[in-house]
Amino acid sequence: MGTVVSSASMSLDGYVALPDDTPGPLFDWYDAGDVEVTTARDDLTFHLTPESAAHWSWVRLLGALVVGRRLFDLTDGWEGRHPLGVPVVVVTHRSPEDWAHAGPSTEFRDDVPAAVARAQQIAGDAAVGVAAGTIASQCLDLGLLDEVAIDLVPVVLGAGRPYFTDGAHGPTLLGEPTTTVQGDRVTHMVFPVRR
Repeated sequence: MGTVVSSASMSLDGYVALPDDTPGPLFDWYDAGDVEVTTARDDLTFHLTPESAAHWSWVRLLGALVVGRRLFDLTDGWEGRHPLGVPVVVVTHRSPEDWAHAGPSTEFRDDVPAAVARAQQIAGDAAVGVAAGTIASQCLDLGLLDEVAIDLVPVVLGAGRPYFTDGAHGPTLLGEPTTTVQGDRVTHMVFPVRR
């Protein structure tokens, strides 16, 4: 099985989105350079700095994603085709009925362990990505995360959606960063989760 990693762009005060669920300036680094990075969708291209592009290449190692119902609804499930071109497993207690984009690249599971297990099955030896927020928090509490990746943006949002919500099992120690890359108005860091 591959590594299970949660990744998100985060403000200095720990938020991954504003209260209205928009990223505000958290995604500005995706258009801060001259290196064109294509995605699986023709309508989405990034322009990263060389440093951010080299770091961001890790997403090419993903074999599946696990997301929550909130993100799924906000994005309309990426219309059945995630920009990273990988299958998505959605954690929800109510699978959508008559979703216009239903297909083999999106599946639904009713709890986090089942969703991560299915994503690992799909990904094989490739990594599994976990969206930030409630799902990442539950994965952390359940001991399912191997790494936490943060694209730290030098902004204080003051309020919004936190990267991690309240932990059920108290503080979780992360190891020393295995990756630290300075981009333009972003610092990319990857931390192993201590067991």
